[in-house]
Amino acid sequence: MNTPICDFVNKYCEKDVLRFHMPAHKGKNVLGVEDKDITEISGADSLFEANGIIAESESNASMLFGSHTFYSTEGSSHCIRAMLYMVKMLGCKQIIATRNSHKTFLTALALLDIDVEWLFPSDDSHYLSSNIDTLKLDELLSNQDGVKAVYITTPDYLGNITDVSEISKICRKHNAFLLVDNAHGAYLKFLKKSLHPIDMGADLCCDSAHKTLPVLTGGAYLHVSNDTDARFKQLAKNALSLFGSTSPSYLILQSLDMANAYLSDGYREKLADFIAEVNKAKAALTKNGYTLSGNEDLKIVIKAKDYGYYGTEIAAFLEQNNIICEFADKDFLVLMLSIENGVESLTKLVDVMSKIQKKVKINETVPILEISKRAKSVREAVFSESEVIDIKDSIGRISAQFNIPCPPAVPIVVCGEIISENAVKCFEYYHTETISVIK
Repeated sequence: MNTPICDFVNKYCEKDVLRFHMPAHKGKNVLGVEDKDITEISGADSLFEANGIIAESESNASMLFGSHTFYSTEGSSHCIRAMLYMVKMLGCKQIIATRNSHKTFLTALALLDIDVEWLFPSDDSHYLSSNIDTLKLDELLSNQDGVKAVYITTPDYLGNITDVSEISKICRKHNAFLLVDNAHGAYLKFLKKSLHPIDMGADLCCDSAHKTLPVLTGGAYLHVSNDTDARFKQLAKNALSLFGSTSPSYLILQSLDMANAYLSDGYREKLADFIAEVNKAKAALTKNGYTLSGNEDLKIVIKAKDYGYYGTEIAAFLEQNNIICEFADKDFLVLMLSIENGVESLTKLVDVMSKIQKKVKINETVPILEISKRAKSVREAVFSESEVIDIKDSIGRISAQFNIPCPPAVPIVVCGEIISENAVKCFEYYHTETISVIK
């Protein structure tokens, strides 16, 4: 597959021209990449008005993913805001969303003044879980009028993949649009049997290419299904332009462009081979006494307390051995993988983790997050005057701003909700000491 953006930039560098244009480094290398960092000069196309090399590259990505695919150099956060803008433009005033939605989803609600009805798990799942109560979803959609939309996050941070096809059937039954935050799952398209949300019935979907593919940080895709309302394709570029910088990174664009060639050159087979090795590593860890969680191929998620440690303690031991994990808290250790890790790194991981002596299981329970009562909309809360107070003094106050650490960037209490005693217990469990509340 050709790489039109990379080809253009390489030819431009070979000309050794005098650069009387942005950026100010003028191609003089300090980091070593400046010569390929350009702007929208003649022939370089323009991301939000693409009709040249960027449009050609996006067409390549569209063929790979089987959708109308558009680039972002500002991550899935950019695409999430664009998706919500598009459904609002089609008349959606309220969206049903899973509670494990990313912080960016809340910022989009606030900016676009969209109301939300939260879909909580059907059991006592962890607050990061993507577990969906399908009966409740069917009920909520039955009670809604006007343009309907559902927003889900899968895979979740703990390596759980939702059955998107089942959710899409419910959405189609009620003529509702299905939006998926697939930030952690760009690779799902290239499994032996695709589990990518677009192939499973989603109307709109975003992937953080950089999370699971060899793409520079910030590289992301906005996918519009070929089978959904044609207006989404027409709105996509304007939606991205509304929230995106007018100076997109050409380094990231080249990375996305090169990824097309990478994905089209035996990636599916290489991925299958690597997943087989990951499964061997998971089996070895299980044999050693670790309890694994989740059903995602490119995550290893350890239930740390079952092994007698907090996740943060295991993460610290790994770091001492030059292994850095994606995320750790008291309960879980999350390791994100890609085929670039290679088999040797899996061998080292298993070897290092086998040196940690198993101890007696920690029986400390996680506070189960209860549904908080809403006093204001997300938008009203975000734009209200606020103050920061001690978490112990916050019971009965209304949450303001975004009291959400990243990672994992998932809220315990949403802006506009009344902070309960249960919520305070959850905050304290995760060592949150202060919180922003409405004055």
